Amino acid sequence: MKTADIIIVGGGVMGSSVAFHLRKIGFDGRIVVFEKDPLYEFSSTPRSAGGIRQLYTTPINIQLSRYSLQIYKQFPQTMAIDGEPAEIHFRQNGYLFLATKEMLPSLKKHCSLQNQYGVPSQVLSAQELLNIIPELNIDDLAGGLYCHEDGYLDPYSVMQGYKKNAQRLGVEYIYKEVETITTNENKVSGVRLVDGTVYHASIVINCAGAWGVYLSEKIGIPLPVHPLKRQIFQFDVATPLKKELPLTIDPTGVYFRHEGSKILSGFSEDTKPGIDFTVTRSLFYEQMWPILAQRIPNFEAVKVTAAWAGLYSFNTADHNAIIGKHPSLHGYYMALGFSGHGMQQAPGVGIGLAELIYYGKYKTIDLTPLRFERFAENDLVLEDAVV
Repeated sequence: MKTADIIIVGGGVMGSSVAFHLRKIGFDGRIVVFEKDPLYEFSSTPRSAGGIRQLYTTPINIQLSRYSLQIYKQFPQTMAIDGEPAEIHFRQNGYLFLATKEMLPSLKKHCSLQNQYGVPSQVLSAQELLNIIPELNIDDLAGGLYCHEDGYLDPYSVMQGYKKNAQRLGVEYIYKEVETITTNENKVSGVRLVDGTVYHASIVINCAGAWGVYLSEKIGIPLPVHPLKRQIFQFDVATPLKKELPLTIDPTGVYFRHEGSKILSGFSEDTKPGIDFTVTRSLFYEQMWPILAQRIPNFEAVKVTAAWAGLYSFNTADHNAIIGKHPSLHGYYMALGFSGHGMQQAPGVGIGLAELIYYGKYKTIDLTPLRFERFAENDLVLEDAVV
């Protein structure tokens, strides 16, 4: 009989963070992580834009991101193995929401809440924006919300850092696909793999990202989550910018940031739910490029050098994560539905879920607002600004 104490389905950044933190706080039982994609070719982690921001509008998300940012600042040192730093290329170039006159009152309210939780965000005037991006067209802007602490990093390196440290602490990774979670009456009993092999465990954590909703549905627990394609385009500019960009969100929703000497840009376009990795270059040329060129004249002459698509585990109810244990299926835990925020919140969620399992309660951050039961209780976590 193949057994484990804890099984984690999904070995991306979230599953690996949970596994690492379980070991870190003292859990010494057998932890097995199942990951169906050994090269992480289609994993959402390495396909993300890597943005790290504290500019949220709900207390729980602000606290999660503030905690995680502090972890990422020290990540190379604290996650080093045999003296080799776990470099994640964290660039604290800031995060910037551009605003029209109509948007500015809301941003001022958001800034006040963020400041209450220690986030050094500030509302800038249109003229002050030029100190950050000298080339910016501010004709239609009234200002922006900016945080200099925020920025962006290499998501794949973060995932590998958590994974390697988890393995160093004895966590096992098995690169096989889980067909279903198995149950016995009102509790989980393990997982069955696609090849028919059964592993027994009293705790199963669903960290399967965009695929996690399908696993949950198979055991009769539907979630308001579906996979949603998101595309990213990388391009060169003929005339370089004077300063490195913060991760900047235009009022239209188009975002852009530096990636070395190149620029990354994306947009939450309307798309059908489902597993889809096709790249539609017309999205860039027809919808995004006109906006980019209008906002920064340097973007009028560009050359697309790469493009890819990844998947959001998109929560249709309130666009926020579902974290914790299921109220009636004992031993079933979830960290799903991050809607593009997973990389930003992985350190905080990892320690929180580990504490809930090991201690029976949250200690570092109270993640109760993100519980599964909030949907039935109509106690949703609603952000004013969704990216």
